[in-house]
Amino acid sequence: MNAGCRFCAIVSGELPATIVLEDEFCVAFLDHRPLFPGHCLLVPRRHVETLPDLGDDLVQPVFSDVRLLSRAVEQAMEAEGTFIAINNKISQSVPHLHVHVIPRRKKDGLKGFFWPRVPYRDAAHLEEVAEKLRAAVNRAWSGD
Repeated sequence: MNAGCRFCAIVSGELPATIVLEDEFCVAFLDHRPLFPGHCLLVPRRHVETLPDLGDDLVQPVFSDVRLLSRAVEQAMEAEGTFIAINNKISQSVPHLHVHVIPRRKKDGLKGFFWPRVPYRDAAHLEEVAEKLRAAVNRAWSGD
């Protein structure tokens, strides 16, 4: 637990929330400012700020719960699908990893991503970006 973290306070029961899923690894609750009714936030019980900080021991249980919650939201809300989102640092209103699980329907007014798309300048720019990403992935795999 992290003192001062609103989501840690929800997990510990210090702050109220409408809990919809709770197990030994995660807690999920209704977002207090939903995009649509049924919009949930799933948080690991352990204080983790961003997805890169999530320990290997939590990846499987957290994403198993995300998958379960996605099915439950779709069924309970009679939705056609769900939108799953994680913000890391930017647009992360609470610095505790949380996964948004949002019910979706065709023509519900939510248009893809919430920001403008910026295309690559040309094929060379695309390849330059891809090469930087491949190098970073290789460094991450090697532990650098």
